[in-house]
Amino acid sequence: MAELTTLARPYAKAAFEYAQAHQQLASWSAMLGLAAEVSRGDTIQRMLTAPRLTSTDKSTTFNEVCGDKFDAQVRNFIHIVAENDRLALLPEIADLFELYKAEQEKSVDVDVTSAFALSDEQQDKLAKVLSARLGREVRLHATEDASLIGGVVIRAGDLVIDGSVRGKIAKLAEALNS
Repeated sequence: MAELTTLARPYAKAAFEYAQAHQQLASWSAMLGLAAEVSRGDTIQRMLTAPRLTSTDKSTTFNEVCGDKFDAQVRNFIHIVAENDRLALLPEIADLFELYKAEQEKSVDVDVTSAFALSDEQQDKLAKVLSARLGREVRLHATEDASLIGGVVIRAGDLVIDGSVRGKIAKLAEALNS
């Protein structure tokens, strides 16, 4: 995983710097997201690993699959990535691009998993508290998991706050076993 991120970083950084310089962060984000999804498809995966195809064949086919959803700069970017035999890294490139974009926009995606559904009011209140703590705009994504028994688990990048009953039971069991 770390190796793929290391290989993807220069491409993501170059794409981000270009998009930022041309005030096209949102459009590049959408296009790279599409490229990442397309690259995960079974047919495209077979094409990417086909030894008989040249890098030009691969980039041309990839750009044709995406059609008019890519502008000329992204088509060129895909061609450069293909020339370096890195099309398989498109999901990592898109993920890193999103991290750079979030850092620039001072925003963060937060995943909240709760034992029960959170009301809109609870989600708004939680988003405000997290925004104050993290010093960023928070985009909250709430899901339910009854196995938590009660409480919530909050994930924001590397930060994990486990306030679930299941988590507390696990900590108690660990303390009793040691």
